[in-house]
Amino acid sequence: MGQVMFIVWRESVEALLVVGILYAWLKNGDVTARKGLPYLWGGVALGLLAAVALGAALVGVTDMLSGESQEYFQLAMVMIACVLIVQMVLWMKHHGRTMKREMEASLEQSTQTARWWGVTLLVALAIAREGSETVIFLYGLGFGQSGNVSAGMLGAVAIGFVLALLTFFVLQLGGKFFSWRIFFRVTEIMLLFLAAGLFETGVDRLIGMEWLSPLHDQLWDTSWLLDDASTVGSLVATLTGYRALPSLMNVLAYAVYWAIIWLLARYTSRPAAEAKQRHA
Repeated sequence: MGQVMFIVWRESVEALLVVGILYAWLKNGDVTARKGLPYLWGGVALGLLAAVALGAALVGVTDMLSGESQEYFQLAMVMIACVLIVQMVLWMKHHGRTMKREMEASLEQSTQTARWWGVTLLVALAIAREGSETVIFLYGLGFGQSGNVSAGMLGAVAIGFVLALLTFFVLQLGGKFFSWRIFFRVTEIMLLFLAAGLFETGVDRLIGMEWLSPLHDQLWDTSWLLDDASTVGSLVATLTGYRALPSLMNVLAYAVYWAIIWLLARYTSRPAAEAKQRHA
């Protein structure tokens, strides 16, 4: 449940950041700008509805499938969740510095032309994006795959959202305790480890389905130190991809994952570095 709480917390903070930027711009603007507030909240509602609809669709598809088809679908969702997490981290790394300026420019254009539906669409897309990613991430972690959701899982979602509200409030105090830059840097690293855990889960499923060979069943045994079947060990395994009894394929897959992340990080950071040199 810890991983569920973390995903809801991190994604909710991002959604709150988007809404917070737009709300502050409209609220502190002139009379014309404040007319956009109802459209802002309308966009929030539409985005949430889109995320809920996706969640219902995923559960519905799971109920319709059985046997191998359900295994294939769940494997696909695990891998999609992994890719989406990596894509989100790289996107924030590339666009995070200019996101506020770009959103405010879009809002200013909507204000000048009185096209308030543009505000609704902007917010709805932002909320739907974060919400749909959350749904896919949670499903990839096993949330609702059996067709029902436990009270503990729902409690983890609620706690994650409350923590997101508290985090957003603290970060709005002017950086007295934390800064947005530190927050995103730390959580980006945590998300990449979580994606690694999802990737390893996908590799385990592929080995179990005999689509991949383990190459060597057990390279080492660290269950004496931390058993990944224990409560703490299973949480660490989910959040980092740790395996107490890894096969050679597990180790190779983990190494390939981080090699790809390193290459992608270098590729996405290159345009920003070149732009900084041009402005220097």
